[in-house]
Amino acid sequence: MEKTVLNKKKRWNDEARAGLVFALPPVIGFFMFTAIPVVFSIFASFTDWNSMTNLTDFSTLEFIGIENYKELFTDSQFWRALWNTFFYMIGIPLGILWALGLALSFNKDLPGIKTFRVIYYIPVVSSIVAVSLLWRWLYNGDYGLLNQFIKWAFGVQGPNWLEKEHTVKPAIMMMCVWRGVGNTALLYLGGLQNVPKSYYEAAYLDGAGRWTVFKSITWPLMKPITFFIVITGIIGGSQMIVEPQIMAPLGGENYSAATIVFYIWQKAFGTADAKGFACAAAWVLALIIFIATAIQFKFGPESDNYLE
Repeated sequence: MEKTVLNKKKRWNDEARAGLVFALPPVIGFFMFTAIPVVFSIFASFTDWNSMTNLTDFSTLEFIGIENYKELFTDSQFWRALWNTFFYMIGIPLGILWALGLALSFNKDLPGIKTFRVIYYIPVVSSIVAVSLLWRWLYNGDYGLLNQFIKWAFGVQGPNWLEKEHTVKPAIMMMCVWRGVGNTALLYLGGLQNVPKSYYEAAYLDGAGRWTVFKSITWPLMKPITFFIVITGIIGGSQMIVEPQIMAPLGGENYSAATIVFYIWQKAFGTADAKGFACAAAWVLALIIFIATAIQFKFGPESDNYLE
């Protein structure tokens, strides 16, 4: 009996050591590349940190209190970038409507429907840089395909979409909606295929029309998926940088295309060379994302019975 207990204890110790060996690398990686940089960024946001600062000697970092935050809130470019970021999020409801319509079509047993599912999902797995460059050519004011179509169809010359203040944001937003609609449609398709067919059969037997069925059954049962899409859309939209960086490298006319992360990148690694200031801006962005997410969870769906 004692020997069996010792064998079990030895086996447990061996398994514990093996588990520790496998768990240690990600734990070390988390502290080295996430936890420590996050803590340091909080401290750095209250300093004058720049590329000339010697981080091996923390005495070279000058503590300046909340001066970075004061300067941030008086910077017109910050508020412009923040407004642009919120504007791009108009694409979230547009993408939801488009994706839900696609998912309803994909859920039908039609010839070649699987091919269309793959086609719409290709942009999701494609390089975001390649997609942005493709759409930059599409929007070109001189030889872009979009303006060529406008001239052929309506006989007028289209604008230079990415060079004009009032067209660059809608242009980039529509590209982002197009790129992400395949993923959103796939999420909705998975939800639609899990709805019991008996719900629809009972509704049609009661004489309900298609709109009534959609309003009373389909849409309520899609609420958890919609909630997830909105949350991830807000978080992802707040962190957007690649699209404006490629399609409007300088932030567009009058900084009309820059996002808040683009602004932070310019301050940290651009000509400004103000890494402490960029840390302050990053923490303001983190607070905004936290508040937006908390509001969504506060007013999001609570009941599991979404047909009530």
